[in-house]
Amino acid sequence: MKEAIIIFTRVPIAGETKTRMMPHLTAKECANLHVCFLKDIAAECKKTGKDIYVFYTPEKKANILVSVFGVQVQYRSQYGQNLGERMKNAFQAVFQEGYGVCVLIGSDVPEVREKNLNQAFSVLDFKDVVFGPAGDGGYYLLGMKQLHTTVFENQTYGHDSVLVNSVRALKAKNLTVGYSKVLQDMDTAEDLRNFLKRRRKRQDDLAYHTEKYLQSHRKISVIIPLYNEAKTIHSIQKQLELLKNKCEIIFVDGGSTDQTLQKIKRDFRIIHSQKGRANQMNEGAKASSGDVLLFLHCDSKLPQNSLGQIRHVMKSCRVGGFGVAFESKNFFMFTCRILSNFRMKFRNIIFGDQGIFVEREFFFELGMFPELPIMEDYQFSLNLKKRKEPIGMTRYRIYSSDRRYPKGTISKLKLMWKMYKLRKMYRNQVPIEKILDLYKDIR
Repeated sequence: MKEAIIIFTRVPIAGETKTRMMPHLTAKECANLHVCFLKDIAAECKKTGKDIYVFYTPEKKANILVSVFGVQVQYRSQYGQNLGERMKNAFQAVFQEGYGVCVLIGSDVPEVREKNLNQAFSVLDFKDVVFGPAGDGGYYLLGMKQLHTTVFENQTYGHDSVLVNSVRALKAKNLTVGYSKVLQDMDTAEDLRNFLKRRRKRQDDLAYHTEKYLQSHRKISVIIPLYNEAKTIHSIQKQLELLKNKCEIIFVDGGSTDQTLQKIKRDFRIIHSQKGRANQMNEGAKASSGDVLLFLHCDSKLPQNSLGQIRHVMKSCRVGGFGVAFESKNFFMFTCRILSNFRMKFRNIIFGDQGIFVEREFFFELGMFPELPIMEDYQFSLNLKKRKEPIGMTRYRIYSSDRRYPKGTISKLKLMWKMYKLRKMYRNQVPIEKILDLYKDIR
């Protein structure tokens, strides 16, 4: 008996496909992502050894599909007044070509696997109709051994009762129904975030093209808290000029009284908040739109390919940092570097000068940075430790200023010891006001 898989899809044309993912993705990115969906679906369909039919709409630019599926599959235009009628016509056309079993799938399920498709064909050995339920209440797969028009009659699509209504109508006609595995449609930006969560837990090649594309196009927001940074603002702007078209950049001023704001170029975004690094970073996060938030000190120097470094870490972690280095050649600054990176890698403690980056959704789930006048990054790390959340580290280091450290070697050592004692005081619940007074803001 001849068996066929019907793939139902739009031609991936910018502005005409995956539009519910806009503006999170641009029109071109939506089309490119759709191509990735199709590549992953095509790979799994071909593994089954079944004949493949691609039914598409609109008719223009169908050559895009040939570049994905190749010339060994059959291509047909969809026709009909609505989705149900178009699916019915597709089934009818393929059955008329002598096929005894047909399974139709949509193009929103890049996680479909060969075994899900084979399972659907197996179910049809003893059921009249098979569905692949989607997480939103619809279905991504429909299979039959002969055309049952009941499943398409008096049906509307795009709501969470589609599957229930379809099954009810079939059973009313005494037709038997079976199911393949539940999979998730990917229609919205939220669906993309959930997809990456699922992929983090799995280390295989499932949906390879889709995952690779999404990982490389994760939106990053760089948030820089400012307060009297006239001496460093030129340097940070020079770095960020190279990233301006690759990520979102937000300066958050806490009421600078020097020339900081006047020195910021007009094409950089500036928002204002009350002074306090925690408050400023939280306000910047609220104003941002990225999937990943990078909290960057104004006196830091980013490593090469910093955005790529972040995306690489975020494949397996929800929070990370660069690790830190200092431009000073002083022995104790080198020691500080070793201790800081050891603390991050093995004790899961990260400080702000190491360039903290975190998944947007997870950041808000954590409650953002605690509203403290000091130690906000330390408490953030302690909160992560309580949840046993690993902190990823990039291959390349961020260079942090040593401006807080005095020039003398002994003076540097004394300050390191002081910072250690302040953290211990904080753990021992000494009033934060006393710790702040001992810390002393250098600006």
